[in-house]
Amino acid sequence: MQIPFALAENPDDSVLEQARKLFAGETDFLKGVVAMSGMPPDDRLEVCFAGRSNVGKSSLINALTGRKGLARASNTPGRTQEINFFTLADSHYLVDLPGYGYANAPLAVVQKWQRLLKQYLSGRATLRRAFVLIDTRHGIKSVDEDILTLLDQSAVTFQVVMTKTDKVKEADREKILTQVREKLAKHPAAFPEIVMTSADKGDGIPLLRSIIATLI
Repeated sequence: MQIPFALAENPDDSVLEQARKLFAGETDFLKGVVAMSGMPPDDRLEVCFAGRSNVGKSSLINALTGRKGLARASNTPGRTQEINFFTLADSHYLVDLPGYGYANAPLAVVQKWQRLLKQYLSGRATLRRAFVLIDTRHGIKSVDEDILTLLDQSAVTFQVVMTKTDKVKEADREKILTQVREKLAKHPAAFPEIVMTSADKGDGIPLLRSIIATLI
């Protein structure tokens, strides 16, 4: 019997090589956007990365692209309220959404960011998938539910990427995965496979590259 939200498996060697070549190309920071009027043209395939503060989003993007300082982490939740666009080769945008769960940010800042996020998710014709990062040590928290619900409402397919898997013992990992699967079952926009990653160890990075490279 197929487990709901099974772990994604590595594709064949030809797909892995296709993905390696894509991510071996130039990856550059394009711009930070604070309003829809500043969005770059939606003329290429686009994926975005979302996750609460300190989930390891910058580390994951840097590991994917092989560029250590490409995405910069902030130790102050909510400091960066821009949607950051990166060009991948001449065919993709990688989009870094600001970390959420920022208790220290002023309410007006949070509300402005939430409006921009809703506009972005519903208004980008070439957005093919959102990757929602979940810390393997903690599972899905209440603060994550807002973004999952927003993705449902925006009809944007999202796939959960578990981060920092190397920090958790295998037995504890299974408990967390059970919790994550139960939560995801309530979200119609959830893609039915979970990706396990460690930016530090490189685990799951070729797989995630392959998923991005084979989106149409």
